[in-house]
Amino acid sequence: MKYALSLALALSLVFSSASAQQTPKGKLFIIGGGSRSNDLIKKLVETADLKSKDYVVVLPMASELPVESFQGIASQINQVVPNKVTSFNFSKATISNKKWVDSLRNARLIYIAGGSQDRFMDVVRNTPVYEAIHSAYRTGATVAGTSAGAAVMSKVMITGQQLAGDTTYKETFDKLWDKNIEFKEGLGLVDSVIIDQHFLKRSRHNRLISALAAYPDYTCIGIDESTAIIVRGKNIEVTGESQVMTLSEPKDLKINSKGLIQMQNLRFGLYADGEKFLIR
Repeated sequence: MKYALSLALALSLVFSSASAQQTPKGKLFIIGGGSRSNDLIKKLVETADLKSKDYVVVLPMASELPVESFQGIASQINQVVPNKVTSFNFSKATISNKKWVDSLRNARLIYIAGGSQDRFMDVVRNTPVYEAIHSAYRTGATVAGTSAGAAVMSKVMITGQQLAGDTTYKETFDKLWDKNIEFKEGLGLVDSVIIDQHFLKRSRHNRLISALAAYPDYTCIGIDESTAIIVRGKNIEVTGESQVMTLSEPKDLKINSKGLIQMQNLRFGLYADGEKFLIR
């Protein structure tokens, strides 16, 4: 039932599968968007385990306001720790800047700002920056992201666009049709998972069910605003003010003659701060 993948995404799946054989030493801190409380930032810093000489790199390429995005998160982090926080706003012209790429590779905490996941991946896909993020994660860095920065974490990335009927962008899908959800290649830092963000705030249940119908062997995770998941291998911990929803293992999944998604049952989970679960 999976949709046809682009050549770039297919190649990324091969690369990610090879990388997955080496368990990353790093962690992921995936925020569902919205406001970031002081407690959430403290948890982020604690997860990254920053030492005095460690530094943070912010990647604001998803944002239409990259300077403001950088300043916001840098200010919050520096209220908790004094470590250096810098921004690399990579573009097509600077994507191979060796000094920037090497600094990114050696960062202890990488933070991907919100905005448009498409905009971010259009800059990063198949570049030295993509490789540097993976290298940092494999060797122990924490990679964090919010909103669009959350969506890019998986290798199969939701763009937010509907493909059937009225394709005008809507925050909430208004139908459960086959082949109605667009996917593109994400970073592939987490395998067999699809991430959605602003989840409860924007009632994105239909979007996540559509993703599950397209990838029934995956775990689909909806993260609400002001909330995050911490990924350590296959172990997930929830932190923050709201909840995280998981959908997986649909039973009797089929598409009727009108293109409507049908299933008899699925595995559902709803988690709050401090709770843990496993992904396949």
